[in-house]
Amino acid sequence: MDKGIIYEGKNMALFEEEMDSNPMVSSLLNKLANYTNLTQGVIEHEADEDSKRREIKAPRMGTFIGVYLPCLQNILGVILFLRLTWIVGTAGVLESFIIVFMCCACTMLTAISMSAIATNGVVPAGGSYYMISRSLGPEFGGAVGLCFYLGTTFAGAMYILGTIEILLTYISPSAAIFKSEDGGEAEAMLNNMRVYGTCIIALMAIVVFVGVKYVNKLALVFLACVILSIIAIYAGVIKTAFDPPDFRICLLGNRTLSRRNFDTCAKFTKIDNKTETTRLWRLFCDSALLNATCDEYFSLNNVTEIQGIPGVSSGVLIDNLWSTYSDKGSVVEKRELPSLTGTEETKVAGLPYVFTDIMTFFTMLVGIYFPSVTGIMAGSNRSGDLKDAQKSIPTGTILAISTTSFIYLSCIVLFGACIEGVILRDKFGEAVNGNLVIGTLAWPSPWVIVIGSFFSTCGAGLQSLTGAPRLLQAISRDGIVPFLHVFGHGKANGEPTWALLLTACICEIGILIASLDSVAPILSMFFLMCYMFVNLACAVQTLLRTPNWRPRFKFYHWTLSFLGMSLCLALMFICSWYYALIAMVIAGCIYKYIEYRGAEKEWGDGIRGLSLNAARYALLRVEAGHPHTKNWRPQVLVLLNLDSEQLVKHPRLLSFTSQLKAGKGLTIVGSVLQGIYLDKCVEVQKAEENVKSLMAIEKTKGFCQIVVSPSLRDGVSHLIQSAGLGGMKHNTVLMAWPQSWKLTDNPFSWKNFVDTVRETTAAQQALLVAKNIDLFPANQERFSEGNIDVWWIVHDGGMLMLLPFLLRQHKVWRKCKMRIFTVAQMDDNSIQMKKDLQMFLYHLRLNAEVEVVEMFENDISAFTYEKTLVMEQRSQMLKQMQLSKNEREREIQSITDESRGSIRRQRHCSPQCVGQDKQVLVPNDKREDEAQLIHDRNTASHSAAVVQANAAAAAPERVQMTWTKEKLVSEKHKNKETNLTGFKDIFNLKP
Repeated sequence: MDKGIIYEGKNMALFEEEMDSNPMVSSLLNKLANYTNLTQGVIEHEADEDSKRREIKAPRMGTFIGVYLPCLQNILGVILFLRLTWIVGTAGVLESFIIVFMCCACTMLTAISMSAIATNGVVPAGGSYYMISRSLGPEFGGAVGLCFYLGTTFAGAMYILGTIEILLTYISPSAAIFKSEDGGEAEAMLNNMRVYGTCIIALMAIVVFVGVKYVNKLALVFLACVILSIIAIYAGVIKTAFDPPDFRICLLGNRTLSRRNFDTCAKFTKIDNKTETTRLWRLFCDSALLNATCDEYFSLNNVTEIQGIPGVSSGVLIDNLWSTYSDKGSVVEKRELPSLTGTEETKVAGLPYVFTDIMTFFTMLVGIYFPSVTGIMAGSNRSGDLKDAQKSIPTGTILAISTTSFIYLSCIVLFGACIEGVILRDKFGEAVNGNLVIGTLAWPSPWVIVIGSFFSTCGAGLQSLTGAPRLLQAISRDGIVPFLHVFGHGKANGEPTWALLLTACICEIGILIASLDSVAPILSMFFLMCYMFVNLACAVQTLLRTPNWRPRFKFYHWTLSFLGMSLCLALMFICSWYYALIAMVIAGCIYKYIEYRGAEKEWGDGIRGLSLNAARYALLRVEAGHPHTKNWRPQVLVLLNLDSEQLVKHPRLLSFTSQLKAGKGLTIVGSVLQGIYLDKCVEVQKAEENVKSLMAIEKTKGFCQIVVSPSLRDGVSHLIQSAGLGGMKHNTVLMAWPQSWKLTDNPFSWKNFVDTVRETTAAQQALLVAKNIDLFPANQERFSEGNIDVWWIVHDGGMLMLLPFLLRQHKVWRKCKMRIFTVAQMDDNSIQMKKDLQMFLYHLRLNAEVEVVEMFENDISAFTYEKTLVMEQRSQMLKQMQLSKNEREREIQSITDESRGSIRRQRHCSPQCVGQDKQVLVPNDKREDEAQLIHDRNTASHSAAVVQANAAAAAPERVQMTWTKEKLVSEKHKNKETNLTGFKDIFNLKP
């Protein structure tokens, strides 16, 4: 039998136990090749590797059909048909050109950044949310993804409002439910918008719920409407060059008249050689008679009629170059014509003038226009359906933005060159018999634009209600926002039912606003924020130069991304500074919520890489020098003991650590497992999980480090020596008092504890030993009163003073008082000692009660005189501090001599004591004796100076703790001979 047949379909693994975990290379390649066809948020991994893969239809869409046309359809929309002519008439051709150029430049720079991100690896379906979240992390991804969702939802509301405006203003004005009474046309229009908008939202939601396939079938019809409308506009412009359309405007003086209520643009008309007043006369006068009392402005000015669309060659472009901003309720005027205002200001309310409905200024127009350039993400949103997404997305998106930018910029110039300024400023076409202004320019009929824009806005609204719920579903299924988890569910076929319901409710909020001009700046904020973070993602990835950042799209640079980000931020505040702040607050709240409550995701994002770079830079800076006294704080290494189940024996040790640290500084929680690492690797992982979970419960912020060592003593030594990194190393060791050191079955436990003390001392670190740690308070407890007592017997540089101060920063100990106890002999000056200690605490800026306890000399251990300062070096240091003579004497009186403690310790140690120590050490094995001998040799140099001092100095009969001037003079001569190295400042809080 052929060997190939025997091994066909078998996993070739190096070890037999890896057969189940290592797939064949061919199956791995198949998974990578089909990765783009997995639905984002629905299937991330296949559960059964050996199950039969179902056949997936190969994507067939190329650049033109898959990216270019969808982007074109999404970008060209309601603003082009309903507001662009009004923006040109209000801002003028020059400022309108600036507005459009800024917005188009913003989207072009964003498209360049988006292309770089989209071509950096395989892009599954997910659109902008996927790109931002996988580039900037789940916090930014969730915040910006939800902002993009809100922008898409409000865009649906804007499109629906545009649909209703076209219906009620230009197609069927008689369909209005609320009629205007006494000039309340604006209020009636808003109510009609709300009623019709609610009905259309309900209808569209039902269509989307029934099936998206019906929306997709109509997509081609909506696209055809957009393209035909654009063609009709350019055809109409060409026609105006030789045959302009006949749309006449009626002016009274220089004021534009609304032609909804009259037909003849004249005051009088002749019928059968008789002069009769027109309908216009009756609108301005109290009767139809020639001697009627009329409006003063009507009497002083003539009625004229001019051509509304003079054509390209008329030279009207010069008149439309400059802006004409106005207040709300002002009359639209042609300022080039003469006008007589009269002696008194006449009331214009109720007269058939064309009024402005809102106050206009440059920044407001930017906010209204910007939604017309959104929609650049349409190609990336369907990346899973493209043949080659890495090639199609950059090409199609940039080509679509270039095309639409040319259309917008050319339309601005052509509108200004063809249409009279007063018609451009007439938002609803009242001066041209209620026609759509851009429709009056179109060829062959205004209805081409009206019908085309109606279906276009209707289709855009349907697409928004289709895309927004899927975006919310993708965010929900990623699990980064816990309270949105319910919106990840839907019908059996994956349709997001609950997300669609929420989208319809949010969209209803925009409908209730009922004004397209008010909704447009809101969605501008959300889209601009999304685009800003796309640029930020590209800039961060480029500057970090991560090895995985290898986009196939090469025409990008971090400066372009930074420029795009800055432009987006500037446009946000240009449009509306308060909307910008609200959008940022919403995004910030979502970010912090995801950071504290969301599920942790590891997506290899750029923010994590940025944090690693910042941490590396900070560590190198910290490594440069030793920390100053002012910056010193206890960086704690907590030594935990684990039981046989790898659970922490003393959890309150972590409680005490969190109370002591209050989240500040470095905390390393370490433990030692006895054995060999190859055998204990599973137990190490279990121990780490248990310790980290306990740290989370006790709110101890720090790092966990588990060490496996053949002996506990060596493991603890390794932790003391190697824990930390660079300048972020511990300077304090915290451990519990050994409970079993007296037991006969564990004769070496006391020795491990003693060795730990010696190791800590050799490393010049502080040691905190918590006795009866299980009786310490938990983080949930609160002391309403009590004292923290410190017995300050040994001068440790102020460490004992610092501990109660740090504890009182925590809520558990905040109401406790601090008391300092010190020991004096019977013949010492206790009053002076208390004053000196109070002065010492005053310089340390600590509030505490001071108590001096007098004891006999025999009750005071010689160890109390250890660890003090050398007088000569202390005096020299005080001189360097530039203290006065009285201050130096006061400081000298608060210390004791370090050498006196060593002498006293040797005098109290008897030969019997030495013999007992030898007998205790006899049971130790030879290996530990050799290790201890090596350790003693290593630490010999540290104590050499103390030994020399002990040999040179003569011990007096009694050592006094309270200094006088006579003792100061005598000690100065003695200390000149004792050259002890290493002293600690009494103000130095470092042990």
